[in-house]
Amino acid sequence: MLMTMKELLAVAYENQFSIGAFNIGSGEILRLVLETAEEEKSPVILEIHPDELEFLGDDFVVYCREMAKNAKVPVVIHLDHGADIHQVMRAIKCGFTSVMIDGSHYPYEENIAVTKEVVAVAHDAGVSVEAELGTIGAIEGSFEAGSVSEVIYTSPEQAADFIEKTGVDSLAIAIGTSHGIYPKNFKPELKIELLKEIKAKTNIPLVLHGGSSNPDDEIHEATKHGIGKINISSDMKLAFANELRKVMNDNPEILEPFKMFATPMEEAKKVVRHKMRLFNSSGKADLY
Repeated sequence: MLMTMKELLAVAYENQFSIGAFNIGSGEILRLVLETAEEEKSPVILEIHPDELEFLGDDFVVYCREMAKNAKVPVVIHLDHGADIHQVMRAIKCGFTSVMIDGSHYPYEENIAVTKEVVAVAHDAGVSVEAELGTIGAIEGSFEAGSVSEVIYTSPEQAADFIEKTGVDSLAIAIGTSHGIYPKNFKPELKIELLKEIKAKTNIPLVLHGGSSNPDDEIHEATKHGIGKINISSDMKLAFANELRKVMNDNPEILEPFKMFATPMEEAKKVVRHKMRLFNSSGKADLY
């Protein structure tokens, strides 16, 4: 069941649960995410970064749309970290039902202007828009556009002003996460009190980027305070990649993709399933 982000997150926001947005960098990851969503009866967001779209090609989105339409659960196809109007327009033409414009690295007024332009174009096409205010940190090795070495936390007052001036449908906020896998000696910490302040001053679903590797209890607590969407990429892909390395090292004679990818897909599904249950989205497909 294919739908827009606005439709999907309205239910999550009202019922205080979050929906996982999983970056799908290949057909195998697309399949394992959708299969897990159906097994868990969870709504799901298929997220594609512009770099991933460049690799996969526009026709991959046609495949995603067919898979989503035939899925037994609600599905959104979302552009992750669109950098400009050109990337957004490409996504809309490809058939994405939601786009993100990331103007967080611009001065505040310029972020508003860029976001307003995208909102006008996307809404006219029936596509939802996510924006970002504040900056999400970047762990070494992360490819995410918009990532910076230092987090600038989102101001609750600016968040309210930004939403009013842009008409955006959801807002990614900075409360202490970073893209990528955290080093072993680094202890991430979400500012839950700041999240509560932002929630009190806003009226749309909030988004948490860099959701991999944060403590489960903090992530679960965030789902109770307006976070409708949580981005997951590194945790899932790490499980897939580690198992694939093991398979190829132990079985160097393997040539067939279906033999290479079977157990890596199962390992990645374990991560996806854990996240869906952590976000409390399992079993929520019946609400749509």
